[in-house]
Amino acid sequence: MQHQIELGHLVIEVPDPTALTLTLAEVVGLEAGEPTPSGALTWRDDQRAQRLIVREGPANDAVAVGFEAVDESAYEATLERLRAQGRDVADDPELAAERRVARLARTPGPWGPDVEVVLGAADAARPFASDLVPGGFLTEGVGFGHVVLATMAFDESVELLTGGLGFTQSDWLEMEIAEGIELEVRFFHCNARHHTIALAKAPFELPQTLHHVMFEMNERDDVGAAFDRLWATDLGIPNGLGRHDNDGMFSFYLQTPAGFQIEVGHGARVITDDWDDDRAYDSISAWGHQPLRPA
Repeated sequence: MQHQIELGHLVIEVPDPTALTLTLAEVVGLEAGEPTPSGALTWRDDQRAQRLIVREGPANDAVAVGFEAVDESAYEATLERLRAQGRDVADDPELAAERRVARLARTPGPWGPDVEVVLGAADAARPFASDLVPGGFLTEGVGFGHVVLATMAFDESVELLTGGLGFTQSDWLEMEIAEGIELEVRFFHCNARHHTIALAKAPFELPQTLHHVMFEMNERDDVGAAFDRLWATDLGIPNGLGRHDNDGMFSFYLQTPAGFQIEVGHGARVITDDWDDDRAYDSISAWGHQPLRPA
């Protein structure tokens, strides 16, 4: 299986970045990183200096998705594919310094948030350690998690992922969520993680492109402990504990104060060289994931 890139970082813009601190630190169990040169807050789930970047601004949404190339050859190959699609992807040294990477090239994403391809992401000065997540997070060789985006520019976004960034479809979901309203979600991998990006076909313009970001824990019990911490707050719980049908993830979802959701999970299926399960599913979950508490 080709492994050239993985999910490197996600940039979120909200009016008050500190409003997410309780959620990220005390529920999910992320570790605060050093602020960026421009003052944005950063969060870590592994040794990297920054994985989630939360800056102040009006968007109240994701504004950039970063993909880290595994080496210089992969970085150049990714830029060449993007250029072949007619995209401007010139290196941006100033933004590279802000993201703490050696090289960075940016291009607008048809889904809304920019695409940032990076090389040589810096590690933090100290190892990652979270008392709340003693087993740590699954990131080695697969990136920091996954991101699900909802977009009306569905076909253009699929073309960016597959033709430009080199993703491959894992499988897809088709189901009716209300009378006359169909949900279509396509799941894409770029390494062993079942999906690094999923695209939901939005039937109309939505207030946010970012549906959710997922953090996968190494230990099942750490997911349960995080759910207990969530239950002790007043945050919304759009989906309680359950297991997804397609990727097998045992997880729950919480509603952040910014509106987007966070999935905390464990035990997703792994993409292998002989993957032959690119097929349609007609349900989101094999069991569970029931709505428990409105935001």
